[in-house]
Parts: sequence; structure tokens; C-alpha cells
Amino acid sequence: MHQALYRKYRPQSFDDVYGQGHITDVLRYEVEHGSISHAYLFCGSRGTGKTTCAKILARAVNCETPRHGNPCGQCAACREIAAGSATDVIEMDAASNNGVDAIRQICDEAAYTPAALQKKVYIIDEVHMLSQGAFNALLKTIEEPPEHVVFILATTELQKLPATIISRCQRFDFYRIDVKVIADRLHYIAEKEQIVLSDDAATLLARQAQGGMRDAIGLLELCGAGGAEISADQVQNTLGLSGYDAAAKAFSYVAQENIGALFGIVAEVVSSAKDISVYWQELLSFVRDMLICKYAEDAAAYLDLTAQEMETLPAAAAQFTMPRLIHICGLLDEAAAKMVRAPAAKRMTAELTLLKMCQPQLDASPEALAARISALEDKLALLDMNTPMVRPQQKLPEKPTREEIPVDKPVKEESAAPIPAPNESTPERVRDISEALSRLDDSHKSLAGFLAQADISTSADGRTLYIAAEGFAAAMLGQTDAKKAIAQAFALAKITDGKAAVTVETKATAEKHAADEIGKLL
Repeated sequence: MHQALYRKYRPQSFDDVYGQGHITDVLRYEVEHGSISHAYLFCGSRGTGKTTCAKILARAVNCETPRHGNPCGQCAACREIAAGSATDVIEMDAASNNGVDAIRQICDEAAYTPAALQKKVYIIDEVHMLSQGAFNALLKTIEEPPEHVVFILATTELQKLPATIISRCQRFDFYRIDVKVIADRLHYIAEKEQIVLSDDAATLLARQAQGGMRDAIGLLELCGAGGAEISADQVQNTLGLSGYDAAAKAFSYVAQENIGALFGIVAEVVSSAKDISVYWQELLSFVRDMLICKYAEDAAAYLDLTAQEMETLPAAAAQFTMPRLIHICGLLDEAAAKMVRAPAAKRMTAELTLLKMCQPQLDASPEALAARISALEDKLALLDMNTPMVRPQQKLPEKPTREEIPVDKPVKEESAAPIPAPNESTPERVRDISEALSRLDDSHKSLAGFLAQADISTSADGRTLYIAAEGFAAAMLGQTDAKKAIAQAFALAKITDGKAAVTVETKATAEKHAADEIGKLL
């Protein structure tokens, strides 16, 4: 009989549990030193190891020859509990047995000594589903249980438990498991099952599991059902995902206000039988990634992306300012809630939301107003830069007549003030250009990719912008209209003072100039 992979590879000791070392270390220590608590509370999201750790703990406290706090897995007690035939280990699902009678039965049975094991262990899963009367019936027994009884309560919704229950348990919080940890475990299972799993596919599966190991293993089994090789494209097709590039394309249409193309994307999602809600979550995730990419110092530390996705993201993020991204995020979040309330109108909700994303003036929310104000500020700043400064004419004093000039004071001709020398100090490296890239006008958005790979610096007075790029990129950036657009964008981002002069050269030329300057100093 076929056994699901998540059951086949369920950890059999605390050492095998992935991503919960802060919990397994404590449990292992307590078992090894005989300091077992009478009641435990395991809380956390699904698939993070709560039930697994409960079963391991049940074996460990009854193991005849424990090894460093882990069950041996060989003694009679370990084998009986693993097989589910031990009468002294009782598992109960509170979702289907949530009444007071079921709990009273447990409390009555707890008074009797174990039939074969050292400890009688009660594992109550989804304990938050118990009724108030059931909690009241459990309270006295869980506060002062017999010496031979251990309660292990597991829940995904801690906030629904009474404070009186929580305070009487030793509480452990199970964290969502890191994407890299899940991906490593998937590679291990794939190797054991003789499945070829690419790194990108493992990362994508781990990301879709949202921190749950059980969900990730289940998705691996689903994607591997069609053959012995799993690629990122296969994962996307099997799970109904549109992919990172598709999300990037959608937001490029939003930046261009290409409403027709966006309607075409929605039609494509609907015709391919993909769930719009799944696609919507991909868009939300992409907006979050763009915000992190633009404004976090170490973006890679907060993004679980493949190498190809990391290359796609900066150019996409460069098309938007922060107010615009926040407005878009709010629209996506509101639409996601509407899709849950009215699933039959998902397509229309998606189309109307994309329309509002392109035209903020159609939305009266504070976020939309902030996005519109930001765009107006940019236009006003450009107007100020393009308007020549008109200095008021100073009225020169009238020259006195010869009769008015005293004979003892000769007339001195006023000499012109010397013109100050330009500032020739060392250029300052521009480290964060994401804001400037987002300020490029629509006709020059393609320059963002070239600028992101270029070395950019400014003169100390902020009036000259130096750009060193590779050959083709330097040629594109060096065009007259491109330099004008770059100067405008950097001025709006407050990196340069007004519209700076833009100097573009290849990196090889820049390195030669730098070497020549060093040679002069030596």
C-alpha cells in the first residue's frame, strides 16, 4: 500500500526535526534529565512539526533505553507507539470531539495507571476547537494531573485558548520553517526517492509551502507524480502559477498604463483554467518584493528568490515610487478580500482593480491621493528646473557729474570680482539609485536596467553626474535624449543639484583614467 511521502519521511527523533531547534533542544534536555512537565502546549501554523514533536515526546518519555533524550526506536514501547497500537498513548482530534463529555471521559481515565507503559500520554490536536464547557472540565485535571499522566495540547490558533489553560502548560511556539531549510529537506527526500529536483524547483516549492514542511513534501509528491524529474516550469504548471516573469510583465503594463494589455492578461489567466486568486497572491507577493528591493539595505536577506528572479526585480521596482507601490498594494489587498466574499465575480474584480492601478485618479482613497500628489510634485519640480531663473535687475547708482566730484578724491574704476574656480574634488559614489530609476519618464524606462549595472558617481557640488557602463550600455546611456532623461530623474530624486551635466563613458575608459590619475600622484 502506498504511503504518503510526508508520513514516510516523518522524523522519528528530535534530531531529525528540521527548523525547530529552539524547541527540540529543550525537549531533549528534559527527557535526558527526567524533568518532564505534566502539560505541554505546542502552538504554530500548520505543518511546522507540532504533532510530530508530540509523538516523538510520547515515545521518548516511555522509551526503555533513551539516547541523549531521543527515543531509541527499537524497544517494545517505541515500536508500539510508532505503530499506533499503544493503549496508553491517546490521540484525540478536538475538531470532531469538542464536547464536554469527551473531555470528562479523558479526565476519568487519567486517574488509572498506565496498562503497559511508564506514562499515559494524551495528545489533543486542534485544542482551540473545544467548547467552553470542555475547557472547564479539562482545567482541574490539567492543573493537578496524576504523576503518570502527560498532556500535550496542539493548536494553530493560540488566541482562542483561555488564559487559564495557557498558564498551566509549558508553552512552545513553532516557527514557520525557513525556505532554505525546506528546500534542503526536499532535496534529501528527492534523492531518496530517485527524483531529479532542480534548485529553482525546490525553492519554488518551499516558497509555496509558506513555512510548512508537510505542505512542501505534499507538493513535492504532487509534482513528482508525472515523472522522475521536476523543474521550475513543471511546478508552475502543476500548481497553476503564472511565474515571476508574468508578474513583472503585468506591472510593466501598469507602469505604462496599458489597460488593454492588462485585460488580456486576465483573459489569459481565466482561459488557462488557473485560479485568479492564486495569480492575485503572486501579484501581492511581487509588490512586497519590489518595496523591499527599493528601500531595504540588504534586500537579499528578506527575499527568498532564485537567481533569475533577483535579476528581474530591480528593473521592475524602478518603475514605481513608494506612494504608488503602497497604493497598488492596498488595491490588491482589498480586491483579494472581495474575491473571497464574491468568488463568482473574481474576473470583474480583477479587471476593475487593474484599471484603478493604472489610473489613481479613479480612486479616492488616501493612498491614491498620496500617489497622485507624488506625481504632481515631480511635475512641479520639473517645471522649476525648466524655468530659467530671472534675477531682478539692480539699479546702478548714477555716476556723479564732474562738478560733484571732490578734487581731493580721485575717481577709482571698480574692477570685476574674480570668477571662483569650479569644484574639482573627488566624485562621490552614488550607492542607492532606486529612487532615481523610478523617476525615469515612461519613454526611458528601458534605461533603468543599464543604470542598475553601471558605476555612478557625482561631483562634490552635485552638478556633474559620472556614469561608467559596459560598451553597449554606455552607447545607449550616452545618447542626448537619454542623458537629458537621466539628469531629470536624478534631480527629482535629490541626488544631484538641479539638472546636472551627465558624463558617460565605458568602464574600461573610466578605469584607464583612474589609473592615469594614480600614476600622476605616484
